Amino acid sequence: MTTEHSRRTVLRWAAATGAAAALPPLVGGRAYADPAPTGNRWARARYISAKVRRPHFPDRWFNILRYGAVGDGATDCTAAIRRAVKACHAAGGGHVLVPAGRFVTGPIHLLSNVDLHVTADAVVLFSQNPADYLPAVLTRFEGVELYNYSPLIYAYGQQNIGVTGGGMLDGQADNAHWWPWKGKPEYGWKPGDPKQDDARARLFAMAEQGVPVARRVFGEGDYLRSSFIEPYRCRNVLIEGVTIVRSPMWEIHPTLSTNVLVQGVTVDSHGPNNDGCDPESSRLVVIRDCTFDTGDDCIAIKSGRNADGRRVAVPSEDILIEGCLMRDGHGGVTIGSEMSGGVRNVFVDDCEMSSPNLDIALRFKTNSVRGGFITGFHARDIRIGEVAGAVIDINFYYEEGPGYGFNPFVGDIDVRNLTARSAGRALNLRGYPDAHIRGVTLTDVDFGTTSQPAVVEYVDDLVLRNVRENGAPLDPASA
Repeated sequence: MTTEHSRRTVLRWAAATGAAAALPPLVGGRAYADPAPTGNRWARARYISAKVRRPHFPDRWFNILRYGAVGDGATDCTAAIRRAVKACHAAGGGHVLVPAGRFVTGPIHLLSNVDLHVTADAVVLFSQNPADYLPAVLTRFEGVELYNYSPLIYAYGQQNIGVTGGGMLDGQADNAHWWPWKGKPEYGWKPGDPKQDDARARLFAMAEQGVPVARRVFGEGDYLRSSFIEPYRCRNVLIEGVTIVRSPMWEIHPTLSTNVLVQGVTVDSHGPNNDGCDPESSRLVVIRDCTFDTGDDCIAIKSGRNADGRRVAVPSEDILIEGCLMRDGHGGVTIGSEMSGGVRNVFVDDCEMSSPNLDIALRFKTNSVRGGFITGFHARDIRIGEVAGAVIDINFYYEEGPGYGFNPFVGDIDVRNLTARSAGRALNLRGYPDAHIRGVTLTDVDFGTTSQPAVVEYVDDLVLRNVRENGAPLDPASA
């Protein structure tokens, strides 16, 4: 079975009954949530934790050395790893073992019941040649579906897959490879060099015009970077223990997937758009005991962009984030900005965030082009050392702002037992005159020392219970 999906293959697959099995059923255009305890909101967090379990892999081991891989940091091991994955899958599943060594490879496409196990003394070095990531595969770029360069580790329509072990995954992106395509001098771009702007604008225009996805074919000459790990329309996914460095773009990007466990992972990558973990239009996701030190948002929950997000119409929901450490980044836990399919039932528990290079701790970014909804966000026991901007930021003015006909709905935001040492400001809550933020409750929150007053605009039902900044009760009326 090949994993290099032509457009025709993908369309056939999507029409088959197996495609429906890879996704939660749709009711009213959205992913339907299984019944779970009601009343106590945190009972649903326990339900999510119980539902999302490690997939089982048979005790079979397929050492890539047996299939021709050489760990000398120079030999191309792409074909050897592909043979090992196919053999593991054909045998009924197990573990593809990457032993000690430095293994150079192109994209790795996983198949059902296969765990890619990278041992503690192993480094997987991904090719710096973009042509190695063709032919194009179905993916999303900034929330819009297209055919583009393959993600570095990719799976399409598979179940029971893993990327595990204590080793390192090195995307080898730097100011000479991948990152300059962003078009910014700080990432190696120089006037006259190629960049992503024209292709990005063309892709977004195609989506707004309703061009079929099968005709949105990008690749060589378009300069749209890939994600690192992307399970697409997959079920039962485990990403555990590995360290991820130097990614072209987003690091861990589960898309239209269900039952995803990201556990004990370290992300240390400071390139452009180097988000740590971006569940997109995915359901039942647990992100646990991870460390994020990133060039963009540490965790960003998404559900498609603008018209394309509304076309797909699958929210991200039932997501539990617990025991994580966030260092550098634009946001610690972020929702958006690609959230046009909606986000619901997000739980953040027992997390620590601190860095002078962390802009915002809890960030919600949207506008009247994105539309969509955010509802049922619950955070507790959050410890924040230092953030440069706001601790909590709900901003309807991100990028395009108001006036485009798709006002977002944001409400049912509950934060409790949060402490911060220092921040630019406690709150930056900015709704629209014709679309208010609805329902923000803060309980037992100490914002520590802040240098700027809180901003609260067009917010209904803001409830403050034992909330302090600068040693005194927070008075949002003075914002």
